[in-house]
Amino acid sequence: MKAFIADRYRKNEPLRFDEMPEPVLGQGDVLVEIHAAGVNPLDAKIRDGAFKAFIPYRPPFILGHDVAGTVVALGSNVRRFKLGDEVYARPRDGRIGTFAERIAIDQEDLALKPGTISMEEAASIPLVGLTAWQALVERAGLEKGQKILIHAGSGGVGTIAIQLAKHLGATVATTTSTANVDLVKRLGADIVIDYRSQEFDKLLSGYDVVLNSLDGTTLRKSLEVLKPGGKLISISGPPDPDFAKAQGMNWLLRQVMRLLSLGIRRRAAARGVHYSFLFMRANGNQLGQITALIDKGIIRPVVERIFPFDDTNEALALVETGRAKGKVVVKLR
Repeated sequence: MKAFIADRYRKNEPLRFDEMPEPVLGQGDVLVEIHAAGVNPLDAKIRDGAFKAFIPYRPPFILGHDVAGTVVALGSNVRRFKLGDEVYARPRDGRIGTFAERIAIDQEDLALKPGTISMEEAASIPLVGLTAWQALVERAGLEKGQKILIHAGSGGVGTIAIQLAKHLGATVATTTSTANVDLVKRLGADIVIDYRSQEFDKLLSGYDVVLNSLDGTTLRKSLEVLKPGGKLISISGPPDPDFAKAQGMNWLLRQVMRLLSLGIRRRAAARGVHYSFLFMRANGNQLGQITALIDKGIIRPVVERIFPFDDTNEALALVETGRAKGKVVVKLR
């Protein structure tokens, strides 16, 4: 089958378009014929080797973390899906490879595709949708009447997180550029901070939760807007000891993670707030709950551009600029 392949860990190196062996179907696996694949900053980071210490792949490997497609074969133990089902997923770490014609996915990672959106729109959802869900629902326990600051509101995670937070009943502030102010307002943001001309840490205070996806300076400033007992959740790092433990890292790597996050954890503790790093995980059941919200019109995808499959490298390059609104998708069929 045709696929886009990383031949080695190297920054900015184009993926090779070539033939790869057909996926091997395990007893609990579903073989999906891929119609569309979402493109994420995580794809570039994996290619660059940023996470190879704790998510090692042996080159050559197929890249890609988001998929929407049709079930074409079932493992002997699969009971949740049938042939012909339209599905979507973020395959679990160690089993990625959605920049290809087909992929075998554990049935626990899959959900039925929302019936109200296209394959391309569905492919834009899993990674960012699960990230938003695990940050706001699972980690923050966001409740009606609380206040949350979501950084980079026009990005992939931000566009979904704003909508989910409003559904949960929170007051939502977000940061974005001048060009995207109208977009985040349409998604439901109550307070919009134009980072080009305004300083969010001078304008906001008393917040319950901050979801950070930006740099270390933004992370430190975010402490200023939280009230005592607030939660600072970062999806851009630094990793913390709880993450290292959940990943089953060895003693040395756990100490590295402890040192990487020591500064921000100490600053957070001094202010009476809690810092945590979130690295989302595949979860078909949670994705099914997101499906229900999409089909009810509560959450809608935001797709900047759809590329033909042959142009996957160009799609990845656009994502790496950090200027895409919502998600970028490649279409196979």
